[in-house]
Amino acid sequence: MRINKEDILDYNQGLLEPHQEKLAFTKREVTGAEQIIQKLIDFQIAIPSWALGTGGTRFGRFSGGGEPGSLEQKIEDIGLMHALNQSSGAISLHIPWDTTSDAAATMSQAKELGLVFDAVNSNTFQDQSNQEYSYKFGSLQHVDPRVRKQAVNHNIEVIKQGIELGSKSLTVWLSDGSCFPGQLNFKKAFQNTLESLKEIYDALPADWKIFVEYKAFEPNFYSMTVGDWGQSLLFANKLGDKAYTLVDLGHHLPNANIEQIVSLLLMEEKLGGFHFNDSKYGDDDLTAGSVKPYQLFLIFNELVQGMDENKMNHAKDLAWMIDASHNVKDPLEDLMQSVEAIMMAYAQALSVDQEALQHAQDDNDVVTAQNILQNAFRTDVRALVAEARLRAGGSLNPVGLYRKLDVRDKLIRERGAKTIATGL
Repeated sequence: MRINKEDILDYNQGLLEPHQEKLAFTKREVTGAEQIIQKLIDFQIAIPSWALGTGGTRFGRFSGGGEPGSLEQKIEDIGLMHALNQSSGAISLHIPWDTTSDAAATMSQAKELGLVFDAVNSNTFQDQSNQEYSYKFGSLQHVDPRVRKQAVNHNIEVIKQGIELGSKSLTVWLSDGSCFPGQLNFKKAFQNTLESLKEIYDALPADWKIFVEYKAFEPNFYSMTVGDWGQSLLFANKLGDKAYTLVDLGHHLPNANIEQIVSLLLMEEKLGGFHFNDSKYGDDDLTAGSVKPYQLFLIFNELVQGMDENKMNHAKDLAWMIDASHNVKDPLEDLMQSVEAIMMAYAQALSVDQEALQHAQDDNDVVTAQNILQNAFRTDVRALVAEARLRAGGSLNPVGLYRKLDVRDKLIRERGAKTIATGL
């Protein structure tokens, strides 16, 4: 299914007058509003192919119906979403769940929908039906060199597939770790992982990056071999200039100061990108900004400040991706809500008077520093985000138009009520 431009134009027309009134008010409130709108237009957030189906827990999954059952349908859904918000112009594939049999045709479909391919993601956290050795006790860390070699070869194959699709980066997330004390030797596990990553790193094209993702717990609960940003940074530093740390907002212990982590990784020029989501207790994979919107804003404040200091291109020099999933929402509506929340946090951070904040910090004026940040966070920037969508050709209210057009019902009629979109 595709969204017609005429439907977007007709829908926007009915919302235009109140939008323009809100926009005029916001422009009076926010300094540099036009520059912020342009940055929002340029800013694109990659959508992971695995997030297009309903999520699940250890106990079950409740299909919402109409889920994409093939890579072609996943690309179609992201194209549909991008037509609505004009901010989701990239797709991140998970291999082998989304291996293409015809790279040229896949590229052609994506291009027709205005999409490019972001980082490709390897999978060594589950066994595939045709693999020789099991990852039950780890992959790149495994005590058996044959298992490690199998995992390395898989990652190299993912790189090859990414090259065919025009991707420029590989994300490696490892479930490797241990469930019980004494199960493995921490030092050997780290060294095995490093040696394996070096083989993968050596297979990268000159213009590629590798992102080493970390996670504090799950599926192993005693230790994780890449358990925090420090361990990821160790790997990245030892691997070389093409290796970076990737931050997933749900991959931390409770109450971790993620904005501080972001600041220091930027300082070290080792921040590669983000997986956006939100959480209450752990890696909940909730809609971005749904639980901790202030934290999301504070993270973006550090991002804007750090990227500007490093003279980085906001839209291109870091990898921006959503990694959310939920049991009870329409996946496309959930993703559009996440994009909206990310754009709002970015716009709010762009509105911060960084010079005034620096003066307050230098003067130890805690009250003023807090007020500067909270005033930016409490400013309603939704009109700026909507205007960016409007100028780019998207809908003033993506979820509203999605529902008006009965998109999910049409997808269910087309694909069926019981479909599965991921390999879990």
